[in-house]
Amino acid sequence: MTVWDDLVGQIRVQEQLAAAAKDADALVTAVSDGKPLDQGSKMTHAWLFTGPPGSGRSTAARAFAAALQCTSPDRALGGAPGCGFCDGCHTSLIGTHADVEIIRTDLLSIGVKETRDLVRRAQLSPAVGRWQVIVMEDADRLTEGAGNVLLKAVEEPAPRTVWMLCAPSLEDVLPTIRSRCRHLTLSTPPVEAVADVLIRRDGVDPERAHSAARATQGHIGRARRLATDERARARRAAVLKVPLRVADVGGCLKAAQELIDTATEDAKQMAEEVDAKETEDLKAALGGVAGGRMPRGTAGAMKELEDKQKRRKTRTQRDSLDLALTELTGFYRDVLALQLGSRLAIANVDVQDSLDRIAESSTPAATLRRIESVIACREAMDRNVAPLLAVEAMTMALRAG
Repeated sequence: MTVWDDLVGQIRVQEQLAAAAKDADALVTAVSDGKPLDQGSKMTHAWLFTGPPGSGRSTAARAFAAALQCTSPDRALGGAPGCGFCDGCHTSLIGTHADVEIIRTDLLSIGVKETRDLVRRAQLSPAVGRWQVIVMEDADRLTEGAGNVLLKAVEEPAPRTVWMLCAPSLEDVLPTIRSRCRHLTLSTPPVEAVADVLIRRDGVDPERAHSAARATQGHIGRARRLATDERARARRAAVLKVPLRVADVGGCLKAAQELIDTATEDAKQMAEEVDAKETEDLKAALGGVAGGRMPRGTAGAMKELEDKQKRRKTRTQRDSLDLALTELTGFYRDVLALQLGSRLAIANVDVQDSLDRIAESSTPAATLRRIESVIACREAMDRNVAPLLAVEAMTMALRAG
């Protein structure tokens, strides 16, 4: 099993990364032996992985990081880096390698302070590996100030440092940064490929794997969660009932409130799992005693943690709502396909009766307006409109058609 096995349906990207990893291996060997560098090398110091949600951007970046740190003896015999079994590959993939930093945020943005810390780390030489690798999974969440801090590091990189930035599209990254990166564009993987990886790697029942892959339209992470989490399946089933519940104003308002309540409950459950441990760990680090008062001068640190946890809760609620809106968009996309007699595969075959009812009782024009109302709701929340107001406006628009 190589490091590329989890990169689903991305043959071209895999070939490019494998070639770059091989050149990177040769480059390090040449430097160690005092030989001249190959000017035609496919390796570079900054990479930008883009692609739709679920395409495997971070998976590709992690696999590449593992291949760069591969210590398999087969490399000396002409083998390709990225065996998947050596210590370098294994620790890179699970996130414990000393020279591979995986940056992801559960907050709304990545600020200047965190980025400066990363830039300082990027100037260090590798401690145990062959490269110092920084993988930023949410590069689209950099604030403008943080992006300017990162730009300097990308412009003048340390000799053995590699930056790997992940974002949904090129437009989500500052032009000055993306112009200094090598671009790799991933596509949505085929449904069959996603189902295959769920069966092979996660041991999911084939029928459930295919159903989850089809329902999520090739989104690997969502498909895995839907196939393995009963709560996720129940939440999706509730969301897909919304189109049938907006027949009157009362139904619209009730459906909107339930969507908000579900998202709030998701955020609360995550907070209960993480916040208590974070708080206790910080209290212990600051010298607090269980059940006693905190030492003087520690109130600022505790307040900073509380603010971080509040921002994370907001991000979790928005992510949960965004997922519900994505599923609603998929529902109406299926309705439109039925109305137009398209040969496009239906994603939500498990609610075929609901799709048929909505398709028969409305027109393609009305369905398009409903899809636009869901998109408008997402845009409103991006502009920090109160979630309940945005969702209520959407459900009223779904009723009007």
